[in-house]
Amino acid sequence: MRPIRQSKKLQGVRYDVRGPILVEAQRLEAEGHRILKLNIGNTAPFGFEAPEQILADMVHHLPQSQGYADSQGIWSARTAVMHYYQSHGLRDVGVEDIFIGNGVSELISMVLQAFVDDGNEILVPAPDYPLWTGAVTLAGGIPVHYRCDEDDDWNPDLADIEAKITENTHALVIINPNNPTGAVYSEATVKALVDIARRHQLVVMADEIYEKILFEDAQHHHVATHGGNDVLCLTFSGLSKAYRVCGFRAGWVMISGPKELATDFLEGLTLIANMRMCANVPAQHAIQTALGGYQSVEELIGPGGRFYEQSMLAHDLLNAIPGVSNVRPRGALYCFPRLDPEVYAIEDDQAFVIDLLRAKKILVTHGTGFNWPTPDHFRLVTLPEASVLEEAIGRIADFLATRR
Repeated sequence: MRPIRQSKKLQGVRYDVRGPILVEAQRLEAEGHRILKLNIGNTAPFGFEAPEQILADMVHHLPQSQGYADSQGIWSARTAVMHYYQSHGLRDVGVEDIFIGNGVSELISMVLQAFVDDGNEILVPAPDYPLWTGAVTLAGGIPVHYRCDEDDDWNPDLADIEAKITENTHALVIINPNNPTGAVYSEATVKALVDIARRHQLVVMADEIYEKILFEDAQHHHVATHGGNDVLCLTFSGLSKAYRVCGFRAGWVMISGPKELATDFLEGLTLIANMRMCANVPAQHAIQTALGGYQSVEELIGPGGRFYEQSMLAHDLLNAIPGVSNVRPRGALYCFPRLDPEVYAIEDDQAFVIDLLRAKKILVTHGTGFNWPTPDHFRLVTLPEASVLEEAIGRIADFLATRR
C-alpha cells in the first residue's frame, strides 16, 4: 500500500514547547520517573486556581450553553471586551470588532489563514512565541525574524526591523509583554513600532495575553491606542494567564484602525469563524465576570505575590550560576537565560536540554525552539513555589557544573 504522509504544508512548521523533548519526558514518566515540567506556562498544575466567581458564573450559565453561539462570540462576552478597550482609550471599538476564540492560539491561526497569501512576509520577533512562526508558515507565508536585543533589556531592534522590510512585507507581530523574555515595552518603543508600521503600511498583530502580569514599575501600553485611524491593529488577549484558566480556552481578537480598508479581510475572517461554528460557549460566559470583577491578579504581581516573588527568585538564582546571565523579567511568567558560549560549548541546544532532562528530571525548552538563532539560551517557567524553584534551579546548576 502507498504510505500515508503528512501534508507538505507542515514542512518547516515546529512547536518545540511540546515537541521531541516532551516525548522524551513522557517516556521517562512511563518508566516511573517524576519530571518537573518547566516547559509550558500552564498555571493549574502549580496551585494557581481560577477566581471562584468566574467558576460560579460559568456553572450558572451551563443550561444556556448547550447550543451553538454566534460565530463571533456571545453578546455579553464581546460587550465586556469592547468596554474593556473603551476604558483604555479606544472609544471607537464596537461589539462588531470583537471575535471570541478558543484561546489566542486559535485566533492567531484563524487571522493568519484569512490574511496571508503564499509567499507573503510577516515580521516576527526573535525570540518569539513559536506558534507565530509556525502559523505563518502553515498559512503559506514567510516568517521574517527581527532581532530583540538582549543587551537592551530585550527591546526590539528597530533598525533591524526597518532593514528587513521589503515590498512583500505585510504585517508586524509584536509580543508585549514578551514571551519568552519577560520584556515589557515602553510607550516610546510601542510608538516607534507603530510608526514603522504606519510608514510601511503594515498591519500590526499585537499579542498582549500577558498584559496584566507586570512587575514593579512596568506599565503596559496597548499598541492599538497608538494606531490611530491609519494603522490596522489586531489585538489578541484572553483569560488564560491573568485569570488562571488556561484550559477554558477563552480569548479574543479586537480589530481597530481603518476597518473600512479591511472589509475584504474581515469577510474572510468571518468566513473562517463561521466554518469552526463557534468558540467554547461555557467559557465565553466567564469573560464578562473576569473583566468586570475584582482583579485578583493584582495580589500575585506585587511584592509578596507568587508571580512576582517566584520570577525574581528564579532571576537571582540563575544569575548566581557561573556563566549564566538573565535579564530581569518585567512581566509574564518566564526567564530566558543565556549560557555564555565561552563557558558552555553547546552546539545543539535541543540535545542539551534532553541531556538535562535525563540527568536531572527537569523539563525546560531550548532557545532555538523560540526561533532564537544561536544555541545559547533556554526558557524556564517561573510558576513553581519558591522551594520547588530553588530545588529545580539547583539541579540545573549541578548539571551545568559538569558542562563547563
